[in-house]
Amino acid sequence: MQCNSEKDDGDEMDIIPSEQNGTAVDSKPSDIRDVHNAEENQKSTIDPNLYLYDDDLETRPHISTFISSIANYENTIPAATDPDAKPPSARMGTLIGVFLPCIQNIFGVILFIRLTWVVGTAGAVCGFLIVLTCCCVTMLTAISMSAIATNGVVPAGGSYFMISRSLGPEFGGAVGMLFYTGTTLAAAMYIVGAVEIVLTYMAPWLSIFGDFTKDVDAMYNNFRVYGTMLLCVMGLIVFLGVKFVNKFATVALACVIFSIIAVYVGIFDNINGNDKLYMCVLGKRLLKDIPIANCTKEDPMVLDLYCPNHKCDDYFQNNNLTHVKGIKGLASGVFYDNIMPSFLEKGQFISYGRNSVDIENVGGESYNQIMADITTSFTLLIGIFFPSVTGIMAGSNRSGDLADAQKSIPIGTICAILTTSTVYLTSVLFFAGTVDNLLLRDKFGQSIGGKLVVANIAWPNQWVILVGSFLSTLGAGLQSLTGAPRLLQAIAKDEIIPFLAPFAKSSSRGEPVRALFLTILICQCGILLGNVDLLAPLLSMFFLMCYGFVNLACAVQTLLRTPNWRPRFKFYHWSLSLIGLTLCISVMIMTSWYFALIAMGMAVIIYKYIEYRGAEKEWGDGIRGMALTAARYSLQRLEEGPPHTKNWRPQILVLSKLNDNLIPKYRKIFSFATQLKAGKGLTICVSVIKGDHTKIANKAVDAKITLRKYMTDEKVKGFCDVLVAQEIGEGLSSVIQTIGLGGMKPNTVIIGWPYSWRQEGRNSWKTFIQTVRTVTACHMALIVPKGINFYPESNHKIGGNIDIWWIVHDGGLLMLLPFLLKQHRTWRNCKLRIFTVAQIEDNSIQMKKDLKTFLYHLRIEADVEVVEMNNSDISAYTYERTLMMEQRNQMLRALGLNKKENFKVVQTIVDHHYDAIKTASKVRFADPTIEETENHDSHNEEKRNSIDSDGAESIEAPEITSNKDESTEKADGNLKTNVKPDEFNVRRMHTAIKLNEVIVEKSQDAQLVIMNLPGPPKEVRAERESNYMEFLEVLTEGLEKVLMVRGGGREVITIYS
Repeated sequence: MQCNSEKDDGDEMDIIPSEQNGTAVDSKPSDIRDVHNAEENQKSTIDPNLYLYDDDLETRPHISTFISSIANYENTIPAATDPDAKPPSARMGTLIGVFLPCIQNIFGVILFIRLTWVVGTAGAVCGFLIVLTCCCVTMLTAISMSAIATNGVVPAGGSYFMISRSLGPEFGGAVGMLFYTGTTLAAAMYIVGAVEIVLTYMAPWLSIFGDFTKDVDAMYNNFRVYGTMLLCVMGLIVFLGVKFVNKFATVALACVIFSIIAVYVGIFDNINGNDKLYMCVLGKRLLKDIPIANCTKEDPMVLDLYCPNHKCDDYFQNNNLTHVKGIKGLASGVFYDNIMPSFLEKGQFISYGRNSVDIENVGGESYNQIMADITTSFTLLIGIFFPSVTGIMAGSNRSGDLADAQKSIPIGTICAILTTSTVYLTSVLFFAGTVDNLLLRDKFGQSIGGKLVVANIAWPNQWVILVGSFLSTLGAGLQSLTGAPRLLQAIAKDEIIPFLAPFAKSSSRGEPVRALFLTILICQCGILLGNVDLLAPLLSMFFLMCYGFVNLACAVQTLLRTPNWRPRFKFYHWSLSLIGLTLCISVMIMTSWYFALIAMGMAVIIYKYIEYRGAEKEWGDGIRGMALTAARYSLQRLEEGPPHTKNWRPQILVLSKLNDNLIPKYRKIFSFATQLKAGKGLTICVSVIKGDHTKIANKAVDAKITLRKYMTDEKVKGFCDVLVAQEIGEGLSSVIQTIGLGGMKPNTVIIGWPYSWRQEGRNSWKTFIQTVRTVTACHMALIVPKGINFYPESNHKIGGNIDIWWIVHDGGLLMLLPFLLKQHRTWRNCKLRIFTVAQIEDNSIQMKKDLKTFLYHLRIEADVEVVEMNNSDISAYTYERTLMMEQRNQMLRALGLNKKENFKVVQTIVDHHYDAIKTASKVRFADPTIEETENHDSHNEEKRNSIDSDGAESIEAPEITSNKDESTEKADGNLKTNVKPDEFNVRRMHTAIKLNEVIVEKSQDAQLVIMNLPGPPKEVRAERESNYMEFLEVLTEGLEKVLMVRGGGREVITIYS
């Protein structure tokens, strides 16, 4: 970066005031040579081809070291594994790791004991809509979850990890506790469901409260007692270890799959119905506890029931008893009888049709007629059925055990949802087309002797379903009791909810014993409800809130367009996430508004508690990213600390040089800033004018207006300012240190390359290098575009390659910049190619493999090439070029000329230098500040002398390698000297030349070459600074558009979600 300064012929007299009287004119002091020798001994281990980056390699790792250290990663949240088991030899794939666990968790107890009742009550159409609504919620959530799960490495922890790292610790803690509560209540529902299967359909004689078919309260009391006993047994199993749980999971999965197959086979086996099940119907009302043989009005058993004291019930007298086949088959046409809904209020009779005479209990006596035990509605049935579609997080919970989580989670989860949704939707149609309406609505099968309807459809007999459903329900309950304590322990270990700290501890075997005891206690509270129909809507609230926040997290990240949001899963959109969120909220409110308020209230209390106690975690959440658009409150939050790596984005400070007319020198630097930001984030453009502000304040105002106009023309969204300072360097330093407010401070500086540094003398490169040092000291990133006039306009579209030469790891900025550029339409069609240099001891094949793995986890698509540079001897050409560079510096120090004379001498030396080595660049970078009239007046002279001129000349130069001997001969003939070049400089020149040869060979035709900017010399001496500029010129020779980048010393890109 060079800023405007007034020309002063006397400026160059003060370049090195103390060296004209010393021996530095003739030779270097001996102590300096000793320092250089010491440095060489210290850095002898550095690859000679990378010696130019020796200062950076002291503090920043070489790429081979960096990528090998992150090629393999470990999970941070404990999964449900057996601590005594041997580690698996291979990680799981999509089928075993995601698809089957999701299938096992989604298919649950509701499928076997409530789906037929839901179909009969809601009818085929409404039942289909109920299932479809629930499946849509989970599918939209799965799409959002897939986007989040593929946006980096997601350790085990499922939805809690994804939400907390996306929306922040407050939301994460609240939703984590909701998810934990939902999982715990799911265990209670599975236990109560398993007890219902045993007591109602397998062993009703186990009832300890009498005949529960006649007393609903007795039935629920049985469920409570046996549920508590079963919970103790299952809790003991989990406490003893997860080995049995993991092995039993396979058995439970096999039971689920075989049971569903048995049901489908049975439906087609009974296509014409069967004679196994007959119901006794009085008029249109369904009866219970009457054997088919006694189903006549003359039967004494019936008369005693309906005609006590010889006074018969009116409905009994006016209607006949009939036998109705329960399983009629698909060919019977019963589907048409089951199309319409049959919602009832509690206490109404189950009967055909909606006639009030048939459904209303006028007399007050129910006799043995089956009544509705709860008031049913479309929304209530959604709440009861919804737990059947939960379990979609099973794959993401196991992400740490997957061979390729970013591929397996989306494919496995979505395929599992499609499979289960197909089974549910077809089951609705098949049940409606196979079973009589009255039998479908008989929740507990009382009309057929306490038999399970689904079990009597299945092939070959009902015990396949009874045993299978019981074992699968037990397996699901064990999985919930195993996963919930580990989820609670993960939340406690994050230390965002202080009162959970005791539950972070594990036993000597690594088991979360304390968390298990709390889980059992909460599960017992759910079992005391004793009714699946109460538990299902309640736990649906917690899962719906969890899924809603997953959709919210995806929508927020997508709309904010943070640089780290790069999901490998591409089939998502923020509108789908918002639809999913809306569906979740709507279903919650429609199902049970009071349960919804309980869940929301719990979330709000936990959120405010975490906020009140002050969540000290920073996970790069989207809420912090949203703070960039707010005012005072957001500024205060952003000032609390640096943003997380996931939220890092270049907040750009453009340092624009003005010419003598106070017009920005490089217009395209604004275009580049626009392309880099793509209209997002903060951009501040600043220029510095040399002078006294009290005298040239009006000029500063005019310059600011011009600067603003350039920003508007190039569509740069941001702010601009002009600073007047006595010295340009000091003014730039002040700007870099103080610009911005609170968390809105720039973190990236863009400065132009000083094209005329050879002609203008030390003031030019001194300002540039001083700015580089200031930016580095402020821990800001630095971007130096070279050949800026060849960069594309913002309204152009280009194709080709963007080549990244990654030598030193500086926080990943070299990876992030091309990704951000490709977000702009100008660079969107370009392909990324990443080159890195292998050192002598590096394994190039493994290095390429690790780099591909790293890019895969970064979700960045690019071709990778590892360049092996031979450790060749330093050539005579390198010595000669270094010698000429040093001779030029010595002559300038000795002459002590004024600026005008200095310029002419420099031109003569440069001309001689470049005539000798015959290595004109492919592109002579443009310096557009020279006046056109000056160009006309000195046209011929510039053709001969100028190295950096206004506009670019393309010169077809011979190959560099073919001119090295020739250059040596000419140099020997024209520059006679006995001075040996400094080895310190020779090594750096060797690096610059060798790297340049490789880069030109590979990337000469690239649309943009991005490379590491070597650090400036630590010594503040004119000679070292001039040499540094020469090294950079040599490094970039022959390249049209170059972007030199230096990181700010912090990570700006991450593989994690």
